[in-house]
Amino acid sequence: MTIEEQTRQADVHPPAEGSIGLPRPAEQAGPATPPSASPPGPYEESATIRDMVTRLRAAFPSVDGATVEATVRAEYDSFRDARIRAFIPILVERRSRRALGAASEQTRNDR
Repeated sequence: MTIEEQTRQADVHPPAEGSIGLPRPAEQAGPATPPSASPPGPYEESATIRDMVTRLRAAFPSVDGATVEATVRAEYDSFRDARIRAFIPILVERRSRRALGAASEQTRNDR
């Protein structure tokens, strides 16, 4: 086969997709979502809150347990519309510690 015949044949019958020389088309899947972007299930969220309340009750024994739990739940609720959920527990704990520290200081000053 001459070069002219090969050229004419290539114009008429292009190689199949994915064969040597042509890239495969990109997959039509949507954008990749990291696992952290998916909201935690109700069990995971409850377990996280429960563990956090337990830690904070131990860290702030002078503050009423109900106050600790209400503080954690209020701080957690402030992130309910957050799109990326991976760092919410640490942010909630930091904010709760700050608020409970102030409440604990207030309790000490009242005595």
